[in-house]
Amino acid sequence: MAPAAPVDPLTGLSAARFAVYVHFPYCLSKCPYCDFASTAAKQVPEARYARAIIDELVLRQDTAPGREVHAVYIGGGTPSLWSPTHVAEVLRALRERFVVPAGCEITLEANPGASDEARFSGYREAGVTRLSIGVQSFQPATLARLGRAHDGAAARRAVATARAAGFDNVSVDLIYGVHGQTVAEARRDAEEAVALGTEHLSAYALTLDAESLAEEVPLARQLSRGEVALPPDEVVVEMQREVRDVLRAGGLERYEVSNYAKAGLHSRHNAAYWTGGDWLALGVGATGSLGPARYTNQRSADRYLEDVEAGRLPERSREQLSSVERFEERVAMGLRLTSGLALEQACVAFGQPWAPRQALVARLVREGLARLADGRVQLTDEGFDVHSAIAARLM
Repeated sequence: MAPAAPVDPLTGLSAARFAVYVHFPYCLSKCPYCDFASTAAKQVPEARYARAIIDELVLRQDTAPGREVHAVYIGGGTPSLWSPTHVAEVLRALRERFVVPAGCEITLEANPGASDEARFSGYREAGVTRLSIGVQSFQPATLARLGRAHDGAAARRAVATARAAGFDNVSVDLIYGVHGQTVAEARRDAEEAVALGTEHLSAYALTLDAESLAEEVPLARQLSRGEVALPPDEVVVEMQREVRDVLRAGGLERYEVSNYAKAGLHSRHNAAYWTGGDWLALGVGATGSLGPARYTNQRSADRYLEDVEAGRLPERSREQLSSVERFEERVAMGLRLTSGLALEQACVAFGQPWAPRQALVARLVREGLARLADGRVQLTDEGFDVHSAIAARLM
C-alpha cells in the first residue's frame, strides 16, 4: 500500500509536499496545438539525455538533499520513447539523492503510438507505478484535426497493454472544444474513456489564445488567420458539462476543474501544483518551484544539453515571488479543486486582508457559485464554469 501523502491544510487534499518533475522533450512529431517544450527527432539521444538529467541533478546538489519525495512525474514530449533502462537510471539517481519511499507515486506519460507490453513492463520494473496515456480523442476526425497519428483502436490497445504489464493505476487525457468537434462527439469520447475502466481522467478544453501559450503554435496561427474556428464558448461549456456528467456516472468524481478520479486515486503530483507544494524540475523547459523561488530551464534541447555538459545550470529565467504573487497563485490554484481553499487562512498566511473577500464569498454563496464547508470556499459546478473570473475578483 502506498504511504499516505501529506494533507494540505488550506484545501484538505492529500498532495505531494515535495515532488520531482522530469521533462523528456522528444517526440516522433510535433502536434500543431502543443506549446510544451518538445521537439520532433528522428534520432532520440536517449543515453545522452539521461546523463544530462543526472548531471543537472548534481548541479542542483544544494536543493533539498535528503528530503522525502511524495511524487515523481516524467512528462513530455513523449517519455514512452525513452527506454526503460534510461528511466531506471534517472529514478536510481533520484533515490540516491532523496528519500523515495516504497509506494511513492511515480508517473510516466505514454503515447498510444509508442507503447508495447515489453516497454511498459520495463517501466514497471524501473519503478514507475502509474501511466498517463495521451489519448486526446477516439474520434478519427478529431484526432486528425489535432494532428495525432494514432487512432481510437491504438488508444484502447495502449490501455490494455498497460493492464497486461501490471499497471493498476492508469490515467487518460481527453481534449474537447476542438475545431469541427460536436457536443455528441465530446460525449462519445467520455463514454469510451469510461468503458476503459481507468482510474483517472483529465479532460481539457483546447486553448489557443496567446496569453495561455508559451509559444505560438501552428493551430494558433491558423486561428488568427481565420482558417479554423473553435466552437463558441457556450458550446465548449456544454461539452464540458456532458463530459463531467458521463464521467460522474462512470464512477470518476471531479476533484479539480479538469480532472476526475476514482476514490483516493487523484494525481498527487499535480496536486503539488494546486496546493502550493514544492517541486524540483529537471530537463528541457521544466519549471521548478521551491518556496518563493521559481525557475525555468532552457526550452531548446540543444541549449539545455550545451549548458549542462559545460557544467552550467540550464536556467533560462529565475525569480523570487512576492507574498502577493504567492497568495494570488494560491487562490487561483486552490479554487480549481472541488475541496476548495481555506481562504481566510490563506489571507493570514500571506498578509492579505480578509474582510473585503469575506463579503465577496458571501455573495458567491448567495448566487450559487460557491459553498462554505469546513472553513473552505468551494466552487460549485456553476462556479467552475467561471473559475477564472471568480479567482481574479478574490485576488
